[in-house]
Amino acid sequence: MALHGFPHAPPTLPATVPSAVPQPRSPPHRPPSAIFAAGKREKRRGGGCAGSPPARRGRQGTEESPSVSNEPAAEECHGRPYSSACSHDGQCPMPPRRKETPSPSLGKDNADTVIIGGGCVGVSLAYHLAKAGLKDVVLLEKSELTAGSTWHAAGLTTYFHPGINLKKIHSYSIKLYEKLEEETGQAVGFHQPGSIRIASTPTRVDEFKYQMTRAGWHPTEQYLITPEKVQELFPLLNMDTVLAGLYNPGDGHIDPYSLTMALAAGARKYGAQINYPVQVTNLNSRSDGTWEVETPLGIIRAKRVVNTAGFWARDIGKMIGLQHPLIPVHHQYVVTSTIPEVKALKTELPVIRDLEGSYYLRQERDGLLFGPYESEKKMKLQDSWVTNGVPPGFGKELFESDLDRIMEHIEAAMEMVPVLKTADIVNTVAGPITYSPDILPMVGPHQGVKNYWVAIGFGYGIIHAGGIGKYLSDWILDGEPPFDLIEVDPNRYGKWTTTEYTAAKARESYGFNNIVGYPKEERFAGRPTERTSGLYDLLKSKCSMGFHAGWEQPHWFYKPGDDTEYKPSFRRTNWFDPVGREYKQVMGNVGVIDLSPFGKFKVKGTDSVKLLDHLFANVVPKVSSTNISHMLTPRGKVYAELTVSQLHPGEFMLVTGSGSELHDLRWIEENVMRGGYKVEIENVTDEMGVLGVAGPYARQVLQKLTDEDLSDGSFKFLQSKHLKLSDIPVTAIRISYTGELGWELYHRKEDSIALYNAIMEAGQKEGIDNFGTYALNALRLEKGFRAWGAEMNCDTNPLEAGLEYFVKLNKPADFTGKQALKQIKEKGLKRRLVYLTLETDNVDPEGNESVWHNGKVIGNTTSGSFSYSAQKSLAFAYVPIELSKVGQKLEVELLGKNYPATIIQEPLVLTEPTRMRLQKKGESPKI
Repeated sequence: MALHGFPHAPPTLPATVPSAVPQPRSPPHRPPSAIFAAGKREKRRGGGCAGSPPARRGRQGTEESPSVSNEPAAEECHGRPYSSACSHDGQCPMPPRRKETPSPSLGKDNADTVIIGGGCVGVSLAYHLAKAGLKDVVLLEKSELTAGSTWHAAGLTTYFHPGINLKKIHSYSIKLYEKLEEETGQAVGFHQPGSIRIASTPTRVDEFKYQMTRAGWHPTEQYLITPEKVQELFPLLNMDTVLAGLYNPGDGHIDPYSLTMALAAGARKYGAQINYPVQVTNLNSRSDGTWEVETPLGIIRAKRVVNTAGFWARDIGKMIGLQHPLIPVHHQYVVTSTIPEVKALKTELPVIRDLEGSYYLRQERDGLLFGPYESEKKMKLQDSWVTNGVPPGFGKELFESDLDRIMEHIEAAMEMVPVLKTADIVNTVAGPITYSPDILPMVGPHQGVKNYWVAIGFGYGIIHAGGIGKYLSDWILDGEPPFDLIEVDPNRYGKWTTTEYTAAKARESYGFNNIVGYPKEERFAGRPTERTSGLYDLLKSKCSMGFHAGWEQPHWFYKPGDDTEYKPSFRRTNWFDPVGREYKQVMGNVGVIDLSPFGKFKVKGTDSVKLLDHLFANVVPKVSSTNISHMLTPRGKVYAELTVSQLHPGEFMLVTGSGSELHDLRWIEENVMRGGYKVEIENVTDEMGVLGVAGPYARQVLQKLTDEDLSDGSFKFLQSKHLKLSDIPVTAIRISYTGELGWELYHRKEDSIALYNAIMEAGQKEGIDNFGTYALNALRLEKGFRAWGAEMNCDTNPLEAGLEYFVKLNKPADFTGKQALKQIKEKGLKRRLVYLTLETDNVDPEGNESVWHNGKVIGNTTSGSFSYSAQKSLAFAYVPIELSKVGQKLEVELLGKNYPATIIQEPLVLTEPTRMRLQKKGESPKI
């Protein structure tokens, strides 16, 4: 897609009504440096309307209690404290605040759902649960609604998100906010002038093109626009460095307080109770899975509790022995007085995000509001709250501002928007925002604690609130998520997520807020964690490591002469040739890969077979056998894919990907509790190492280390055996994600180095060498192997994903999702996963790119790679069933260009077991 203006006329931007804008004093003309002096002198003034509160009274800072402003509390108007920039003469665009009457009572002894925390997210959940018809929804807030982070948020709203399904969350939020005032009678102060992300470097332009193809198969309006169009939309910009803009009509900002009040009004309208100030003092889990929620006013018994407590969420988690990986960060924004050039405009300016300057900027009445993200070295954590808890009474307080910390961003903003040079700062807001290690929230049920849900860690809570409230409400009511959001699953973190790791990653995530987002991006703060493979120390200097759920796993290995720097790119980069070398190693000789990050569970007990027959769509494997099995949701979606081995009668080992370890374990445990199965489940992920050995000489190498017959007749494909390799006990499974002859060798973690060294020494004659996960991905794609999280997840059913072989609809057991899948099959599929080759140049598909046909987007890729055998790009993609035949010509959009693509018969390269079968039949297999 070339750089362009609009394919059609952009939506008309909302006009600002001149009479609705108050007339504060005009700032004197002053040199650029005067803005800092003004900021230091005026930083405790009241805030502007709809987005800029002043600091409220609070205690002076101590080690436990950070420095906060202690001026007398301002009176309040239109949901915000009075502003020196507002005349309150009836011209204010916001209606007077509807006074909230505290209700410090429980009201009832029993509830279906108790929500802890009255910020925007918690109130949204109450609204959605009640609107959906759930009775007995009770929200408890320790202070008052919006206390914490909601009340002082800048209120930005945007359709944009690089995450595929988080776009749905943003879109739903905006659509909800647009109609909320009509539904509830409460004004929300919603402005939708659009937003523009600024590209000032060629790499940024590439990033925008990358994001355009990822957004193309979504209904969101998003345009890559020229500098001329950028200037037309935001005429106050200095265009010297602007190369392009990413424009989202409908973006804007909303008053967080008024939004929360509207959601609260809706929640009450539909029957939810909102009680405050009522502090939760303890949580007690009962044997039947229900909860006792203790407060100073008594106890409420609930079927489930949902922690939406913002920066108090850690304190709530500690009540039940959980250490939620959250930490508050200091975020500042400043508000200017009236700027004549802004006041003179006839339409409201779009929100600007200057990514190189690392700040956002929007119109605030007749001035501007500016919020930066400092570097990881300069940003500030409130880490004392992690160790000591949030100070008692802290609710609507702010930190002391520190303009020196954001000086470079202010200077960058003045260069980009020169009218700032003569503007006064009338307010500076510095408040706490809660960060998770990766900046994404934690949403859903928590593994290991029955009926305990969370919606916490929101760095962008205002735009997430509406969509997450709906998402979580649907999940609670329907028993499965409405769509896949594995990236916000709270179970992506485990015991390895220490306080030190959380602090390091939150600092990095905040500082990296506006850096270029590359595919295959690695971030290095807080690494390695305490969760390392037994081979980490041996391999770390020989390869480029990737981060996988706390583990370090080799992505690709170095050879003399290789460029070993970390060089992410939207195009082929320095690892392209080394990965090709590793690919050839496995296809032509034998390779070794560290697979220790796999999630590994042992299941045994009198009901183990019965449980697995209920959980999985495939049959339960026989003793000493293995199969690939899928857990489905009640609606027939693919919740997980695991390798299942029956090692002994009634004793199983289940293996899943590193990123879905606790995600899958929670689902299994939930089914055990619901069905009352008599089984024992042990998570042995951290105690067990795994080595993969693959390639035509894999058998020859391993045979040197054991007396066990490894021949094809004695050790068949998908068979498992307990044996010793060089006197080291292993559970060997003849399976390989490479599709070549291979084994996965499960062993005690402490034996990893000895086993690895023995294999490498035994394979010297065969030319054995290492390979990493990038080569593994290329190999599995050539074999047509699907990947969970890409080709299949909670958005897909196994039939459209081409997994029919693994789904036994005729087996006697009524496995979860069976009836839904039968109905899907009866109605017929609307789309199907297809296998594409692409004619590209120096770029390969990564997944989630738009697929085109006859000038329209008709589908999306799921994953891709370069095929080192075919010397062209490969990709999986979902397309309409009528366009899914072999030979169909399509196009795939990569970095703004549509490349020819053809659907081919899969796989491109036959698997080793298939080649062996064909050879026995006298046929000539393709390789």
